[in-house]
Amino acid sequence: MRLALTAAMLTAMLLLGGCEKEEAKTPAPYALTSDAMGRYCGMNVLEHPGPKGQVILRDIPEPIWFSSARDTVAFTMLPEEPKDIAAIYVSDMGAAKRWEDPGSENWIDARKAFYVIGSRVKSGMGAEEAVPFLTEGAARDFAAKNGGQVTGFSEIPKDYVLGTDASDQDVGLELDGHGKGQTHG
Repeated sequence: MRLALTAAMLTAMLLLGGCEKEEAKTPAPYALTSDAMGRYCGMNVLEHPGPKGQVILRDIPEPIWFSSARDTVAFTMLPEEPKDIAAIYVSDMGAAKRWEDPGSENWIDARKAFYVIGSRVKSGMGAEEAVPFLTEGAARDFAAKNGGQVTGFSEIPKDYVLGTDASDQDVGLELDGHGKGQTHG
């Protein structure tokens, strides 16, 4: 009898333990407020036009804010940044009122977004931007009007996000269609 009870208890513990190992739900995005400070620029995120981003880590219940979608992508590529990412969100610029007002609650999953890279439109800090959209059609429409190419999150070239070297910034870097920079002077 005691052996059967012990076996039943072990089975119950294993079943309950399995429930605890269920995958954690993806946290919802936070609304952008005037308290949001950019991770890399240290400035108020609302002071810059263009798409914004937020990263939510598993063990920290507050978002890490970014003044641009490109900075958000950079966070995921930099080896020194935390890798325990629970969610990454960027502004859906297809739902934005205008470039200067990207919206405070139109967040989309950054990994599922379509990005326009290499367009004539620059980030709030005057750098290249990865302009995110919920749909591929909206991204293609933006690229048709502003130049650039449409790509997915995992296909955004590391050089486009992190730069190839400091000298590229001084001479006007443009993309050659393969994610590589060509200088024009």
